[in-house]
Amino acid sequence: MFDPLTGRMAQYLDLLADRQKLVAANIANADTPGYKTKDIDFHFEFQSLLDGAAPHVIEPEGLKTKNDGNNVDVDREMRLLSENSMRFNLVSQLVKGDARDIRLAIKDARG
Repeated sequence: MFDPLTGRMAQYLDLLADRQKLVAANIANADTPGYKTKDIDFHFEFQSLLDGAAPHVIEPEGLKTKNDGNNVDVDREMRLLSENSMRFNLVSQLVKGDARDIRLAIKDARG
């Protein structure tokens, strides 16, 4: 029922939700010795989703590692949470607008 763009936006929302879970796990493990930050290569993974593949979790390089082996940077994770949330809100509003347009079209067709 939705156009292809709306379907892709729905896939994008799923990817954002996956990233939100990873960032939340990173924050939850900020004090876990040996824990390594996990993330998603967003551009690559979105293209992969469009091709039908599941997202792959990566360990970002270049992060400072503490003496206990943990490399979670809470400031980085909080920035990612905020960025992810803004993207999610924007795309969900676009999808909501498409759904509203379809409802109006159906209502108009009924007279």
